[in-house]
Amino acid sequence: MEISQTVVVLDAADIDAVSSFWADLLGGTVSADDDWHTVYVDGQPRLAVQLAPDHVSPDWPNGTQQIHLDLFVDDIAAAHDEATAKGAVLLQAADDQTSANGFQVYADPAGHPFCLCWGHG
Repeated sequence: MEISQTVVVLDAADIDAVSSFWADLLGGTVSADDDWHTVYVDGQPRLAVQLAPDHVSPDWPNGTQQIHLDLFVDDIAAAHDEATAKGAVLLQAADDQTSANGFQVYADPAGHPFCLCWGHG
């Protein structure tokens, strides 16, 4: 499996505040959709913020995990086969793997979620 891009995704109830904070801190800009913001630095996506209306701040160090990886691949079918062969569990399949862009959600062997994505980042 060839991974062309990795994006760390933060969950947040107020994605405007969180994406603006990180863009300011990293010296970047925000590309915003209703429920997803991408922070670009030097024209490259560095961080994304996903709307999670019920998000609560983690109680570090005892809180729950609230971050995941988006791994962009060229061939979702091949990436799916490789990831599951290595122990990943499919949590949410895409409605249409033939669409121009999309994602599927998996868990690693310890249950940490990650997404295999295709199309634009």
